[in-house]
Amino acid sequence: MNWLLKEEPKKYSFDNLAADRGTCWSGVRNPLAQRHLKSIRKGDRILYYHTGTERAVIGLARAASNAYPDPADASGRRVAVDIVPVRKLTRPVPLAEMKPRSTFAGHALVRIPRLSVLPITDRELEEIEKLANRPKP
Repeated sequence: MNWLLKEEPKKYSFDNLAADRGTCWSGVRNPLAQRHLKSIRKGDRILYYHTGTERAVIGLARAASNAYPDPADASGRRVAVDIVPVRKLTRPVPLAEMKPRSTFAGHALVRIPRLSVLPITDRELEEIEKLANRPKP
């Protein structure tokens, strides 16, 4: 399975993930995002997306664990996942480049921009990797 995880780069960028060689992805509060996070399994591919002013997929990561109870959640209802970096994309793929493509028509990335954990199909992942390898428009 493939996933897209969103983070504000000022809070924790892909470069931070690469320098740390991995992190516990925790603190997700949205119920739908939590449902998606619970579905992540060790080995799943992850697109790392910078929010804020960048709004672009920056790199590829991989789930290093299945979902487990979020250590930062005293209620015990939320989950977290360990992720590790795979590689930074050749160039960032901005949301503005994805939106007009039929591959992403109706996708939650376009429809629900505030959702922090999203499933991504193999076709969508391939399209993003293809865009990352093209010259900047």
